[in-house]
Amino acid sequence: MARRIDVTGTGGVRLAAWEFGDPPKTDPAGSGPARDMPDGSPGVLLLHGLMGRASHWASTARWLSGRYRAVALDQRGHGRSDKPPQASFTRDAYVDDAEAALEQLGLAPVVLIGHAMGALTAWQLAAKRPDLVRGLIICDMRASALGAASQREWDQWFQSWPLPFATLADVRKWFGEDDPWVERPNPARGEFYAEVMAESPDGWRPVFDPEQMLRSRETWVYDAHWEELAQVRCPALVVRGLDGELGRAEAQEMVRVLPRGQYAEVADAGHLVHYDQPEAWRAAIEPFLDALSTD
Repeated sequence: MARRIDVTGTGGVRLAAWEFGDPPKTDPAGSGPARDMPDGSPGVLLLHGLMGRASHWASTARWLSGRYRAVALDQRGHGRSDKPPQASFTRDAYVDDAEAALEQLGLAPVVLIGHAMGALTAWQLAAKRPDLVRGLIICDMRASALGAASQREWDQWFQSWPLPFATLADVRKWFGEDDPWVERPNPARGEFYAEVMAESPDGWRPVFDPEQMLRSRETWVYDAHWEELAQVRCPALVVRGLDGELGRAEAQEMVRVLPRGQYAEVADAGHLVHYDQPEAWRAAIEPFLDALSTD
């Protein structure tokens, strides 16, 4: 099951957090929720990437819920969290939201697991608040600057979407086969994007505002993020899909820069590693999580 918990992010933005597994028992002393997990085990906060939503982590979160208190967050502008037109979509806003969620949910010391933009948020928070973070998993996110050309390509890509889609089947087909960015048919990619669509009077449209997504993205693509990596004190695992956006050389350099970095890769996976190959993804991160539990 997934239980929704509303938390308040920076600037008063309402964020939807989703707890997977049985809800925690109430603390009879009235000091907040007691963790319904083994003594000494941390909570886990899962952060999706740009355009993603908490439900993309459902398989991972349910698997983790047997050992940890697993919570996935719909970040501002995404999923069922607020999307105020004038809200801030800076790096600081995303990091402060994750920090606020950890404190309001009582998850710390936590394992942060982030994909793409969510991974950047995770390592920036780990650098900022080492007291809140016990471990970090970075999934397919680059530390180098992507540049202005990358931002222009994304703008053009959004404009190429044939909105509205008549059916969810059309969504799956376009993102899984017809999208010019797809090199070969990828049904998992089609399903990924079907999850971020909602029915409107004229058809199916994304639950997010593409302009807000571009505003979010422009706050990181022009800068490199190696300095924050070097400030992460906790154990950290860098995971890449062999066909993803993070190349092996850059991933290994990230591991070198991280004071306690480790490396894993998943075969036959693209950028959506945890969605493309869920079993291989779990196999890649389980040894890291096992080692954390014995630290």
